Amino acid sequence: MHSYLRAIGFSEVNNRMDLQKLIDIITSDYTKKCNISLKGNLNLCEISKEFAEGVGITLRGEYDDKNVFHMEHYFPYLVGQNISTREEVGINKRVDSEAYTGMCDDYRLGVSLIFYLQNVVEYLEKKGQDMPFNTPFPITLAALSLEGRILLPIEKDEIQVKNISAETKHRNNLIAEAKKGNQEAIDSLTIDDIDTYAMVSRRAKKEDIYSIVDTCFIPYGSESDNYSIIANILECNIIVNSITKEELYDMQLKCNDITFRVCINKKDLLGEPMVGRRFKGNIWMQGYITFSDLVKE
Repeated sequence: MHSYLRAIGFSEVNNRMDLQKLIDIITSDYTKKCNISLKGNLNLCEISKEFAEGVGITLRGEYDDKNVFHMEHYFPYLVGQNISTREEVGINKRVDSEAYTGMCDDYRLGVSLIFYLQNVVEYLEKKGQDMPFNTPFPITLAALSLEGRILLPIEKDEIQVKNISAETKHRNNLIAEAKKGNQEAIDSLTIDDIDTYAMVSRRAKKEDIYSIVDTCFIPYGSESDNYSIIANILECNIIVNSITKEELYDMQLKCNDITFRVCINKKDLLGEPMVGRRFKGNIWMQGYITFSDLVKE
């Protein structure tokens, strides 16, 4: 049973019988279908059905000679709304299932971004056509969450916002130079980290940590595409699962200058989300790579 079914409004799907009913609904009345022929006379098929705007389930498997679909893997998905980043991306197949993860480096996050690839069939098509992958691709990120809470924002005036933006841009430039081997950039980043640690240690004695840390993006748990985040809420809406009628919070978040969409069951969010407030929670990051839109240097 996929644990993130709950995040898209299927909190009552608790056994194989319930899951099979859901799979039957998808195979008999799907929203989207993609096919690709692989080596060795193998066919891979993706069947997707939406249950709310941009929220659904994808089944991955193959059809036999009698046109009966045999599922090998399935996952709940959330379609992102805007391009989150443009980076060179490495794609690797997972060992446990017919699924793939993408990995890219974005200086704004400070860690390698690993996400569950949504459009596998399109990737396999491009791979079969020997498309060059050593070029930046637009990546649209989205995430599902099983638990979260709402935090109040940190009060900042216009001057502070401009200073933070300038400091972030300067730090990203230093990271880029450090990756090229620039020793001055490496030394400068080291000194900045020491100063930041000293500042946090000093303020944490008198202040709550969430009044010091505005946003964060940290790998979480044993899965490489799971993260613990604190992010600012840019948009927030309530959407409803068309079958279960469960209400979901659909939020557009900004974390470390990267925007992405997040969906969480209303039952699992503590507090009332509003624009300007912050979301703190654990997420499963997904990504859609637009292979057809190459970015030329």
